[in-house]
Amino acid sequence: MMANYQELVKYIVDHLVTIPDQVEITTEVNDRGIVMVLIKVASEDVGRVIGKRGATINAIRLVAKAAAVKENERVEVDIEAD
Repeated sequence: MMANYQELVKYIVDHLVTIPDQVEITTEVNDRGIVMVLIKVASEDVGRVIGKRGATINAIRLVAKAAAVKENERVEVDIEAD
């Protein structure tokens, strides 16, 4: 059973941004079996999700990867910039 990375990432991102209504999280499994999680937020919230020197997005990736280890899966988290 695949962990719900979409819900996990959405929960974290919703609490970081100023406009949670514009948070969109999509997931798909690529041809190599890696779960790809894509974050879309309002343009003014992109910096909040990335953080200083990428610290925040890297922390989100770490949490998702920790959940994936338990499920023996591979997951990658990225943010879509407009």
